[in-house]
Amino acid sequence: MCLILFAYKHHPNYRLILAANRDEFYERPTAPLMYWEDHPHILAGRDLKSMGTWMGITSSGRFAAVTNYREPGRLIIDAPSRGHLVSDYLNGTMPPNDYLKHLKQEGHRYNGFNLLVGDTEAFYYFSNRSENGTRLESGIHGLSNRLLDTPWPKVVQGKQRLSALIDQDDDLSQTGILDLVQTQAVPPNSQIPDTGVGMEWERTLAPIFITSPNYGTRCSTLLTISRSNHVHITEITWQPAQPAPTLQAETSFDFNIEGKDRSDENRHS
Repeated sequence: MCLILFAYKHHPNYRLILAANRDEFYERPTAPLMYWEDHPHILAGRDLKSMGTWMGITSSGRFAAVTNYREPGRLIIDAPSRGHLVSDYLNGTMPPNDYLKHLKQEGHRYNGFNLLVGDTEAFYYFSNRSENGTRLESGIHGLSNRLLDTPWPKVVQGKQRLSALIDQDDDLSQTGILDLVQTQAVPPNSQIPDTGVGMEWERTLAPIFITSPNYGTRCSTLLTISRSNHVHITEITWQPAQPAPTLQAETSFDFNIEGKDRSDENRHS
């Protein structure tokens, strides 16, 4: 996952509004959004190589998402998969702040990461490339492959456009938010960060929605949690194609965190 835009406690009707793109090599095997057979309380896509995930939510309202921290030349070859940072939290019972305290001791084992974890009570951000975790208050945030709210063009533009969409009125335009994370415009070279991968690759990675012959946005996700604890999540998966990917599938789920049988609430399309 390479871009997460979210509004936390910023909208009168929604505790969380989150839109994200997962960027990955096309050859990496992936399962789409679904309830996991081995952990049926987890709703998430799945990396079939390491069996973790980039983002997910549970029936009890535990949420987590991860992005890589881009730092070429600092790769730990035998590091554990960062996707397990998400799946371990989702499959556990540890409160989010306690989970981050644990990661402060264990985070050095992983390659660079940014992690969002939360439940119905609180929402936290942590990176093993910064000293402390942060409990998030109300606001609009963006997370890519540096620290939270680092002003990369895709983060700045994404936050501005998300803010405009959710401030228009109390009726959230989910279509507008999903359109936002499909933006392929490349910013001017003068605005593109230098992370050490060369300008050609920097330009490829700079848009909100990434496309290239071998690597790009594999799925786009919209998650909303209402203030009454109703969850809606939509995932669009993309079929790699040139000059641009095509929609492969769209799947949505709805459920209430407190008590409703999900069998009556699922919707697939």
